[in-house]
Amino acid sequence: MSARLLYLDEPFRSLWFGQDPFVAVEALQGEVFRQLEARRTLRTEVAGRGYFVKIHRGVGWAEIAKNLLRCRLPVLGAQSEWQAVQRLNICGVDTMRVVACGCRGRNPARQSSFIVTEELAPTASLEDYCADWVTRPPELGLKRALIRRVAELARGMHGAGVNHRDFYICHFLVHLDPPPTPELLRLSLIDLHRAQVRAVTPRRWRDKDLAALHFSALGIGLTRNDLLRFVRAYFARPLRLVLRQEPSLLDSLQRTAQRLQARYERKLARGEMT
Repeated sequence: MSARLLYLDEPFRSLWFGQDPFVAVEALQGEVFRQLEARRTLRTEVAGRGYFVKIHRGVGWAEIAKNLLRCRLPVLGAQSEWQAVQRLNICGVDTMRVVACGCRGRNPARQSSFIVTEELAPTASLEDYCADWVTRPPELGLKRALIRRVAELARGMHGAGVNHRDFYICHFLVHLDPPPTPELLRLSLIDLHRAQVRAVTPRRWRDKDLAALHFSALGIGLTRNDLLRFVRAYFARPLRLVLRQEPSLLDSLQRTAQRLQARYERKLARGEMT
């Protein structure tokens, strides 16, 4: 079964020379972050450098049908993440660097694929970085710089025709070297395995991403003024003009975020978040 996609950069080009990459990737060892029947995610090291590996195996027709019945597009493999990362790299949006990727099999239910990205370190997820903001508010200039940078990344991603579908603050990494300041601040966007890539991002999917982002930031002590600051930076236009052109945006974001919060709490009560 020939590969539909195969890309190898160093060190994996040399490490896997003469081997079947789809077999070699399964032999990688390291800290496992997710182990499902259809997907395995781990961190491995090669020559002292860290890499994150996602291995996708055939999800089966039952899983595909379940997603379609729920009006969701199923994640079939690594190709979506590969395409999203390539598009973001071309458009100058800070994200991961892929060092290996492969996809083979034309049957969507039995497709096998993998993607390997360089570890971004030292970093902290934005969720962890902001975890104590309610009790220990950050320096105002840094908070505003972070809001502006998240908005710029969101605008760049959507402007590149990419919507994330898991657009939460935990999927932004704050680079810690040098330590973040309002003047020296770098964020990178990660975990694009559910992303969709088009010529233009539809407004519906743009708003879904923005609402998910708003939901994920509900617990870090942001104010309505912070939300307005984000909206102004995202659209890169005067706020009064944005509110005139997008009159229902704020209410829509808040309603959707509240709906996501209610769904999250129901899952938590049923024990589905463990």
